[in-house]
Amino acid sequence: MKTELTDAQWLHEHAEVSIEELAELSGLSPELLRELVDYGALVPLNVQSAQWTFATECVVTVRTVSRLHRDFDLDANALSVALNLVERIHGLEVQLQELQTQFPRLRVKR
Repeated sequence: MKTELTDAQWLHEHAEVSIEELAELSGLSPELLRELVDYGALVPLNVQSAQWTFATECVVTVRTVSRLHRDFDLDANALSVALNLVERIHGLEVQLQELQTQFPRLRVKR
């Protein structure tokens, strides 16, 4: 629990993170993170800058990517596709929850 609180506090205090910080927080190499930027899975705040920085929300994204990379040994291209699918699933789950609150009789059993 302490680790989660510390992580949340750190994210709250920092508006942006460097690619090196993302690498440290995710366990991914900076080279793999650069490839993910090339594939569009990660988007720096300022693409034109020599030192890329990212919104702190990217920490959650790169941790997901790290788990996918570790569990399935995917390359950068496959990781970007998988991440896109995971984000799409989350979006659909949010839409489903919203519909279920509007129409409580239509609950879908999982």
